[in-house]
Amino acid sequence: MRTTSTTGRRAAVLGSPIAHSLSPVLHRAAYAELGLTDWSYDRFEVAEAQLPAFLGGLDPSWAGLSLTMPLKRAVIPLLDAVSGTAASVEAVNTVVIDGDGRRTGDNTDIPGMLAALRERGVTAVESAAVLGAGATASSALAALSQLCTGPVTAYVRSEARADEMRGWGTRLGVDVRTADWSEAADALTAPLVIATTPAGATDALAQRIPGRPGTLFDVLYDPWPTALAAAWSAQGGPVVGGLDLLVHQAVLQVELMTGRAPAPLAVMRKAGEQALGAHRS
Repeated sequence: MRTTSTTGRRAAVLGSPIAHSLSPVLHRAAYAELGLTDWSYDRFEVAEAQLPAFLGGLDPSWAGLSLTMPLKRAVIPLLDAVSGTAASVEAVNTVVIDGDGRRTGDNTDIPGMLAALRERGVTAVESAAVLGAGATASSALAALSQLCTGPVTAYVRSEARADEMRGWGTRLGVDVRTADWSEAADALTAPLVIATTPAGATDALAQRIPGRPGTLFDVLYDPWPTALAAAWSAQGGPVVGGLDLLVHQAVLQVELMTGRAPAPLAVMRKAGEQALGAHRS
């Protein structure tokens, strides 16, 4: 039988911009299914310079925070502890606040990526390609460190980004090789391609998909499908989307913040799909 909470706990997603975030939809759906009737989950527009004051103003009702850009690295000096997963990529997307107000940072993007891939049957690959660089790309490398047995080629737009990705590879134990973005079509022959780029950045690649594509993991969820994802599916290749990642990382956040497991994956995914469908219509 489902139990009901009367603790009156709060959580929220912070970032800038934040109006587009689906996190409130997912977390509220989880709370309703778990019977956490006195839990609330909101969104707040918080820039990097505003983050210390926001954290300093939290009262004991707060249980946790989800963080998006540009706060994933900015929050680290403001925390009492950071998990090994988050420390490995210097990116925190989850803050758990205990009853004493102690703040612990974690990263659910990395295990969320792995869970989304496992759900589609991807548990090991001999090589992979990453399109783009930055925080999401470093999380992708951390995930690949657990499932890719060979080299990972990162396609980037500058030598500075190439140096950064090679540095992450050294730190994470991944054999990272780099190539210029002008050669990005070569990435599409890899057994696993992870696209971490902004909307529109990979559209030109949609006409370059090989005859027998591997798996595409495109981290975007709006707009969806991207031109690349749509063309990939049309060619018969399996596609993992940004909503898959968002839901799996949110499942882990709900479990960390509420202490209730398992979080209702199917319910959360359905809520996300409905919200995106309403937005598109």
